[in-house]
Amino acid sequence: MIDFAQRHPDPNDRKAADEFAALLTPVIKAYLTDAGFENTVTAMQCYGGHGYIREWGMEQFVRDARIAQIYEGANGIQALDLVGRKLPQNRGRLLRRFFHPVDAFIQDNMADPALHEFVMPLAKAFGQLQTATQHVALQGMANPDEAGAASADYLRLFGLTALAYMWAQMARVARQKLQNGAEDPDFYENKLKTGRFFMQRVLPDTSALLSKVTAGAETLMGLDAEAF
Repeated sequence: MIDFAQRHPDPNDRKAADEFAALLTPVIKAYLTDAGFENTVTAMQCYGGHGYIREWGMEQFVRDARIAQIYEGANGIQALDLVGRKLPQNRGRLLRRFFHPVDAFIQDNMADPALHEFVMPLAKAFGQLQTATQHVALQGMANPDEAGAASADYLRLFGLTALAYMWAQMARVARQKLQNGAEDPDFYENKLKTGRFFMQRVLPDTSALLSKVTAGAETLMGLDAEAF
């Protein structure tokens, strides 16, 4: 999309691509660097006590991955940018650059029984993201603390939904390749298996995230400064 924003011959397409990239930049940066750190910690755990020493190199990966959450705008700032700048910008126009194609994909593929296991979880997550977006927009206008309190969980919910959208598209392509006699069927079968894992074991976190987004700022702001 950045390439399109810079080089597409149609100025309207350039503008649309630029807005899409602007919206997704904080989501991509924060969600993926958080996930990268979590995965290196899990990898270190697989080594047991040996994972903590230098001999295997995993502790270096953990330390290297951790700094990515701070580089180029700490992830908390990315979350505040998402809810404080990107969501309200141009009366929500940036959001439509993502919401409209996701909704169109769901509508176009919902009737395909072979894709139900991918499209239906995406549809549920997308509905939760829409609910969370409405909550952040309405509550945040009345009280900025509400938007700030929801920001990190909202960004993670957005990131999971975006990945679900990508996995659903990959699943559709993988099935098409297998139906057409792909030369490397194991590759595409493994794509489907990985996509199922994401839909069933990772994506359900959106339900808990929605609960946290809508919990409000009261408990977060409840302690007086002197209590710290």
